[in-house]
Amino acid sequence: MDEALLVEAARATLAQQGVEEPVEMTVVIVGDETIQALNRRFRDVDAPTDVLAFPHETRGPFVGAPGLPRYLGDVVISYPRAEAQAQEAGHPVEAELRLLVVHGVLHLLGHDHADPEEKARMWAAQEAVLRRLGYRPPTADRRPPPRGRHRGAGQWGTKGQR
Repeated sequence: MDEALLVEAARATLAQQGVEEPVEMTVVIVGDETIQALNRRFRDVDAPTDVLAFPHETRGPFVGAPGLPRYLGDVVISYPRAEAQAQEAGHPVEAELRLLVVHGVLHLLGHDHADPEEKARMWAAQEAVLRRLGYRPPTADRRPPPRGRHRGAGQWGTKGQR
């Protein structure tokens, strides 16, 4: 796996969202057991998922040190879920990992998909970033993901694929 591709996906997401200030985040790739434990602990869902995002929320009068990047939070990705979703979609696992990074970073920036309007905005932002990265959008298929999947991963193919 080429780490530079994941960094590029995060940077493209930040650029598309108009983030110009220096920021930092952590992206961790784990197995299903770890992501299931996190999902159970923080979302009360006892099942693995493809991506979780943990925005850094500062409460109270804390002010960051001048000149240091703002910490956005953590994105945790399940490699086995990414691999399975990539195989299902017929594209490389690297493409799926980039999609999951984009999705996770959008969550760190405050996007969500809890209701149809939020979901439409988040999906539009996600599609714009993926186009910027050279991925072609899915056909008009914007149905909700199958039960147990976080958010419709596997709907994107790279240029010339699918």
